Amino acid sequence: MAGTFGTPEIVEEVVDILIIGGGMGACGAAYEIGPWLEAAREQGVDLSVKLVDKAALERSGAAAQGLSAINTYLGQQDPADYARMVSNDLMGITRDDLVYDLGRHVDDSVHRFEEWGLPIWKQPGDEVKRLADGGKPVRSGKWQIMINGESYKPIVAEAAKKALGAERIQEHVFIVRLVNDKHDKGRIAGAVGFSVREHKIYVYRFKACLLVAGGCVNIFRPRSVGEGIGRTWYPVWNAGSTYAMAAEAGAELTMMENRFVPLRFKDGYGPVGAWFLLFKAKAVNAYGEVYMDKNRELLDAYPPYGQAAVPATCLRNHMMLRELREGRGPIYMDTITALGKLAETMTPKEIKHLEAEAWEDFLDMCIGQAGVWAGENVEPEKKSSELMPTEPYLLGSHSGCCGLWVSGPEDLGAPTDEEHPDAGKIPKHLPSGWSWGYRSMTTVRGLFTAADGVGASGHKFSSGSHAEGRIAAKAMVQYCLDNRDHQPELADSVQELVDAICRPARNFLEHRDDTTTIDVNPSYITPKMLQLRLQKIMDEYVAGISTLYQTNARMLDVAEQKLEMLKEDALAMRAKDLHELLRAWENTHRILTAEAHMKHIQFREESRYPGFYYRMDHNRIDEENWKCFVNSVYDKETKSWTCFKRAHVDLVDKSKLFK
Repeated sequence: MAGTFGTPEIVEEVVDILIIGGGMGACGAAYEIGPWLEAAREQGVDLSVKLVDKAALERSGAAAQGLSAINTYLGQQDPADYARMVSNDLMGITRDDLVYDLGRHVDDSVHRFEEWGLPIWKQPGDEVKRLADGGKPVRSGKWQIMINGESYKPIVAEAAKKALGAERIQEHVFIVRLVNDKHDKGRIAGAVGFSVREHKIYVYRFKACLLVAGGCVNIFRPRSVGEGIGRTWYPVWNAGSTYAMAAEAGAELTMMENRFVPLRFKDGYGPVGAWFLLFKAKAVNAYGEVYMDKNRELLDAYPPYGQAAVPATCLRNHMMLRELREGRGPIYMDTITALGKLAETMTPKEIKHLEAEAWEDFLDMCIGQAGVWAGENVEPEKKSSELMPTEPYLLGSHSGCCGLWVSGPEDLGAPTDEEHPDAGKIPKHLPSGWSWGYRSMTTVRGLFTAADGVGASGHKFSSGSHAEGRIAAKAMVQYCLDNRDHQPELADSVQELVDAICRPARNFLEHRDDTTTIDVNPSYITPKMLQLRLQKIMDEYVAGISTLYQTNARMLDVAEQKLEMLKEDALAMRAKDLHELLRAWENTHRILTAEAHMKHIQFREESRYPGFYYRMDHNRIDEENWKCFVNSVYDKETKSWTCFKRAHVDLVDKSKLFK
C-alpha cells in the first residue's frame, strides 16, 4: 500500500491467546479469562492474552444499539426444557449437549449484568431485590425478561475492559485471515489483519484463539432501498468473518443451510417480541383476520413439529407467507386492540405509562423504528403498523443455528449421585464425534468459537453468547497449559500475508489513471458494486425476498455458476482508502459465507425450514433421510467444498413438546 495509503508498518506480535471480535462472546471471554490465567500462573505458566476488534468494544456486536429484553434467562426452569424448546424451534436438529450446557451457565452472566448496573424490570414488591437474591423479573415470555437496555453493551464492555485490562485490548484492527501451522495444517498458528485507522498491518502468532466475529448480514438484497439502503435487522458490520475465516482454516461447518428470516416492523426493522409476548398483540392480514388461527391447518403438514404447543418460528412465518402469496397483505400488528384490551383495567396514568413502554421498546434497541413511526404519524394506540418478513440472515445465537462444529462438554452425563440436578437428563457418553477434549474448540486444534460461531445450537441470544464466551475462555487456558511447549509457526510468510491484504489497494493504485473517473474502471470493481452483485445473485437464486424465499436445484446451479464468476471478479476489487479496504475484505468473507449457505441448501434435499426457505423441488420435511446435521469442509487449495451428513441424536426426551 503506497501512494495515498502510505507504506504500511508491519507489526508482529506473539501471544498465547488471541480473542478476535468485540461482541458479547468476546466480552464474556475477556471477563472470565483472568482467574484461569491466575490458576495457570500458580502452575508456573504465565500466559498472555489479547483482544482485537475491528470496532470499539462499547458499541461492537449485535447488542450495540441496545436491547429491551434478555431473551435467555432460565431462573428456576430446567435446562432440559430449554434444550427441548431450542430443538423444537429449529425443527428438531440441534446439539442437545451444547444447548443444555449453556442452560446450566447462562443465568450467572445475567446476574453479573445486573451487578454491573443493568436495570432489569422486577415484579411489584421485588423492585430492589436482585435476581441472584431471588428477585422476580418481569417476563415477556417463558425464557425472556424485560430490561432498560439502551446502554446494555457499554455496561458489559466496561466490565470486560476492567477485567482484561485496557493494555490487552486493541480496537480498530480488522482480522481478515487465519493462518495454519507450518508443520500441522490441522492446527491454528496465527492471524493477520490491518488497522482501519492507521497504515499498519498486524501479524499475530498464538497457541489458541477465540474467533467471535459475529454472524452474516448483507449477503442477500435487503428490503431497504434508496435513502434507507443499508438498514438491516442484524448489524451491518457482521460480514460472515467467523464462518469464512474458520472455513479457510479447514474447520468443519454445520447447518449452514439454516438462516433466520425475522418478522419485523416494516422499513425500520423494529422488534416485535415485546408486542407479541408482553403486550399480547396479534398479527393480522389486511382484512383483520388472525392468520395464526386462520392457517392453523398448515401445521398438520409438518409432524411432529406442527403439533408443538408453540410452533417453530419458521412455521409461524410459513403461515404468514400464505397470506402474502394469496394477496391478503399487508400484514399488520394489531396494536390498537392489544393496547385497548390492556387499558380496560388501567388508570389513565397507567395507560400513559403503557404507551411510553410501547415507544421505549424501540428507543432501547431500534431507534430507527421510532423515527419511522414518528415520520408516518403512527400512534400505536390509534393506528396499526405494518409487518414484513426481512431478508435472510446467517447466525448461530438467535433463532438460527448455522456455524462451526465444536467439541461439547466432557462432564455432561448421568452423575453417579442420583440427587444431582443433572442426573438422568443427558446420557453419560456423548455420541461419537461430539466431544474431543476442549469445550468450544472447532475441528482445527487451537481454534475456538462462541456465540454466532457455534453451530447446531441456537437461542443463546446476548446472555448466552456472553456465557459461551466465558465457557470457551476456560477451555482455551486449559488447551494452552496442555500445549505449553508448542511453538506456533506460520504456514505462510509474512510477506505473502501482507501482499494478500494489500491486493485491493494495489488494484486501485495501479489502475486509477486508466479512466477519468475513479469509480468506473475496466481493471477494478468497487466494493459497493461487488456487494450489490452478490446480493442480487443470492436474492434471485438462493431463496431471497424476490422469490418469496423459494428456490430449486436448477436455480441453485445458476447461483453456483454466478458465484464462481463473482469470486474471480472479487480479486479485482479496489480499495482507494482504508475504509474501502475494510469493505473489500468484508465482501471476501461474505462471498465465502454465501457459497457455504448455497452449497448446504443444494445438498439438503428437503425444506427443513418452511417460512425461512423452500426447496420447491423437495418441498417437504423428510425425517427418514434428512433428520441429520449437514456439515461441510472447505479446501482452500482447491477452493472446493465437501458436504456430508452427521447423525443426529436426541439426548433430551422431546415427546413432552408435542400435543
